[in-house]
Amino acid sequence: MNHVIFVAYKLLLERKRQTLVSVAGVAIGVCALIVMSSLMFGFQNYFIQQVIDLEAHISIKPKEYQDEDRIVKKVDPNSLWEVYGNKPKEKDKIIGWRDIIKDIQKRQDVEGVAVHLVVRGILKYGAKEKPVTLIGIDPDMEPKASVINRFLENKRLERLKTNRDAIIVGKLVAKDLGIKDTGKKVILSLANGRIALLKVEDFFNSGITNIDNTRVYMHINTLQALTDRIDEVNEIVIKVKDVNDAQKIALELQKHLKYDVESWQRAYINFLQIFKIQNIITYMIVFAILIVSAFGIFNIIMMTVLEKKKDIAILMAIGYSRRDILFIFLSQGLAIGFLGAILGFILGYALQEYLSSVRLDVEGLIRTKGFILDRRPIYYFYAFVFSMFFSFIASFYPSYRASKLNPVDIFRSA
Repeated sequence: MNHVIFVAYKLLLERKRQTLVSVAGVAIGVCALIVMSSLMFGFQNYFIQQVIDLEAHISIKPKEYQDEDRIVKKVDPNSLWEVYGNKPKEKDKIIGWRDIIKDIQKRQDVEGVAVHLVVRGILKYGAKEKPVTLIGIDPDMEPKASVINRFLENKRLERLKTNRDAIIVGKLVAKDLGIKDTGKKVILSLANGRIALLKVEDFFNSGITNIDNTRVYMHINTLQALTDRIDEVNEIVIKVKDVNDAQKIALELQKHLKYDVESWQRAYINFLQIFKIQNIITYMIVFAILIVSAFGIFNIIMMTVLEKKKDIAILMAIGYSRRDILFIFLSQGLAIGFLGAILGFILGYALQEYLSSVRLDVEGLIRTKGFILDRRPIYYFYAFVFSMFFSFIASFYPSYRASKLNPVDIFRSA
């Protein structure tokens, strides 16, 4: 076997330039697979984790009825119609929410439950105004159903209990209003005409732009009093032990409830579909790079076979088997793939180190101070497997063709 590897090594050295180009092609493909996977899954995993932490694993809300009779109703069979206002049949509230919570808390797969009252309002600070989403929460129940404390800059959730006029505002809400420090007083205007003077006790900074730009937390009792909705809630949020089971649990709860039960997977299905499309496009690009490098390997080995027909015939004449010839040329392709993978690992690691050191303000769907990387070793394993696979495929046909050459025909035509 040593002599077979020696011959393969010598044949590779005869085409140093082409060999280096092929190794570089594989290395670029491996590097691209590692870095693009790290960037892509880093962003996706960060977004999904933030969503899982910020939003309810499962939420229960009143259903929105679509009833044509709420707008018009035919009174006379021939021509007369009666027009109604488009008001919902049922008020925006969950009836019997305490009983619902008790039933949910009995489940072994549920970790915590909390209630919300969600309404719209306008915050005013000085001359600036901003429409916001007000979420009334119970400071005792909320930490059991979410990780709100993780995103509070000053960890002052308890202030909502001691000061019923306290609020926690989203970081971008505060930025738009010009509020830089806690303790500032803001004016809240509600749809029912009520106005309240509230104190900013903390900032909510999740990194998700859409959430930090609209969300304001306050004590649920305060919000109920301001909106004249005493003891009413319009959302129940549930935290489950395994986030991947959220959809299954939501479907089970839906069978017994007349309200809309929505898991985080269903709520963010559009983003999850976009991520799938993004993954497909990214891997198509990477595979295209690897295929191009595979053609380089194919070209090198094929040209070697065509130019070395006499040498192959001599090797067969002195006792090399067809299997040995096959392995000589196949090992050349695998060697190029292996060297390209190792070089790709080095380049990929170096590029990851560079990207992790870059500091820049990214503000869009999420806000970060740099690139979010997923640096799991599994991407190196995948890159190695793909590089060796494409190298094997590219070198197999030329190697097979070399092993099928007839030395008698070659000597006869010489």
